[in-house]
Amino acid sequence: MFLPLLTTPVTALTTDIDHVNIDFSSGAQTVLKIVIATILFGIALDIKTSDFTAVVRRPFPILVGVIAQFLLLPALTLLLTIVLDVRGSIALGMILVACCPPGNVSNILTHRAGGDVALSVSMTAISNLLTIFMLPINFAFWGGLSPNGDDVLRDVDLDPVKTFLEIALVIGLPFVAGVTINRLWPRVAHRVHKVVGPVSFVLLLLIIVLAFIGNWDIFTNYITLVLLAVFIQHLMALALGYGVARGTGLPSRSRKAMTFEVSVRNTGLGLVLVFAYFDGLGGMALVAAWWGLYDILAGLVVAAVWKRRTAEPAEVVAA
Repeated sequence: MFLPLLTTPVTALTTDIDHVNIDFSSGAQTVLKIVIATILFGIALDIKTSDFTAVVRRPFPILVGVIAQFLLLPALTLLLTIVLDVRGSIALGMILVACCPPGNVSNILTHRAGGDVALSVSMTAISNLLTIFMLPINFAFWGGLSPNGDDVLRDVDLDPVKTFLEIALVIGLPFVAGVTINRLWPRVAHRVHKVVGPVSFVLLLLIIVLAFIGNWDIFTNYITLVLLAVFIQHLMALALGYGVARGTGLPSRSRKAMTFEVSVRNTGLGLVLVFAYFDGLGGMALVAAWWGLYDILAGLVVAAVWKRRTAEPAEVVAA
């Protein structure tokens, strides 16, 4: 085993993490779904139809981002879980995170880093739209290839159609509603977005924190199993986003946008799926919840350092 920290049981543990379930009531799950739907609604309120037509105007960087998010990140994550030899539920949690879409936090971090916000917003819009169809397929495919996760996945009745409907309800419906309102009543959308976005985001963080508090013994006993895995996976996602942007010749501001679009994941949606289909399976829930907190903190640090080191007049981005 390459990393004993991730695979050697902690002395306080009495149960394998693959057989531990996070206590999350059905009422709390419903609230979580509503909050995630509200977050996506808030994102969509700030998205214009022109953000989708950007695929025609700037197809290359968006295509690069789609390939990096929906193909390269899950594939590299699968390889990482094999190298780290993590437990099955942790491996599935890492793969699920890699299959989740970006959130509007990526737009905020891109702005704070002095990146190409227009590209970031367009990529977020396209990625969330594709996620409705791609997430069930992607997760079933890469999860099924995981040597450790396949056994766990085989014990779960993961119906792709039901998963699609769940994602369509949580992401698709509020996303379409938000874009439609912005198209028909842009002033109303602008005002509502200022309230809905921050409030729903704070509520999500509050739910995650309360879940940690309510399951404190599980958190303290098992968190060491996911700390290093999440750290390496997030670092890999940052490097992947920057690497593909630099390797394909994108300008500096676009590289910043690509970095955050690939590394920022909407793990709240991941948690919804973990509790809906995996009964709050310990490793999956811990990975998704910890990633959601660590992602923001690490992203803010990277954005601040990046902005300070590259403070210069904005580049002209070719259409």
